Amino acid sequence: MESPRILIADDQPHILEALQLLLKNEGFVAEAVTSPAAVLEAVQNRSFDVLLLDLNYARDTTSGVEGLELLSRIQEFDSSLPVVLMTAWGSIELAVEAMQGGGRDFVQKPWDNDKLLSALRRQIEEGRVLRETKREMQEAREIQQRLLPAALPKLSGCDIHSFWKPAKDVGGDYFDAMRLTDSTGAFCIADVSGKGLPAALLMSHMQASVRSLAQTTSSPADMCSRLNRVALDNTRSDRFTTFFYGILDSARRSLRYSNAGHVPPILIRHNGVIERLSEGGMVLGVFHDVNYNEAEVAFEPGDRLILITDGINEAANIGYEEFGEDRLVRLLLENRHLGAAEVQRAVLDAVNSFAGQPLQDDATLMIISMR
Repeated sequence: MESPRILIADDQPHILEALQLLLKNEGFVAEAVTSPAAVLEAVQNRSFDVLLLDLNYARDTTSGVEGLELLSRIQEFDSSLPVVLMTAWGSIELAVEAMQGGGRDFVQKPWDNDKLLSALRRQIEEGRVLRETKREMQEAREIQQRLLPAALPKLSGCDIHSFWKPAKDVGGDYFDAMRLTDSTGAFCIADVSGKGLPAALLMSHMQASVRSLAQTTSSPADMCSRLNRVALDNTRSDRFTTFFYGILDSARRSLRYSNAGHVPPILIRHNGVIERLSEGGMVLGVFHDVNYNEAEVAFEPGDRLILITDGINEAANIGYEEFGEDRLVRLLLENRHLGAAEVQRAVLDAVNSFAGQPLQDDATLMIISMR
């Protein structure tokens, strides 16, 4: 294994000299800097296994505020870099604040060599594990994104737009659209209970099942029944999936669908009339031998169908108030004369502005318009 690379940040030359000598004798490769600006430049341009960071510099030599501000900026750039903090002006309050700000360990000056080396070695090992996990999760996210349609199909007379964002690196939301003929296409949206990697694995299995059944299953209700059996065979009893599946025929101007417990899509007629598409049955993966119904509705020029997962309508602000379906419907009505891409942007802007914070759940949005 390569020698660990350590960045030491302190504005006192004798401190840096002593630390460099100690670490060199223990087989570490150390680089020393003396200012917050130099710390940021080094972290952004070179790779280190751990940062040994003093909390006090020339601007503020006792409170640790300057070091805490620097720690915050480092966390924004690379949250996986382990940071061990040092100060000669320590207190319990400062140590707690430093650890809450992202510090992994806290060392009081003058330090004990054995304890310092032990802390650095522990953080180096934990940091390497964290970075490997982060790399694997990034790969999982890229794989999941590739499972989703890279380009939505072109159907005669229709526009389709979509948005997908997991709350974590990967998530349990799923959408798809498949061209069946020149004028017909199948589309779906689903939400696997939970978040993170377990939900993502179930989502990928759902996607594969839908793709394999779409070309041979002409009934949305039959699609839900088959997927329910698949879910029961492959998921735990406490996991379920909400699912909506529709087949759009732009030549006949009709939409056949079945809804397995999903947030009912909103159909906005060209004259402003609202319909909710809720016909179907139970969520997938809970009960055996569930019978699903399907319905057919007209889909005329100027009509628009909006499909969401609950990460959109249940997005909450800091007061725990949800965005809500009523607010969403009003927004859609106000913007129904805009193009699908503009409506999507308006919805996402409104939800993000309302929440005032990153969305806490996976969020997916599909808009299908008949030109």
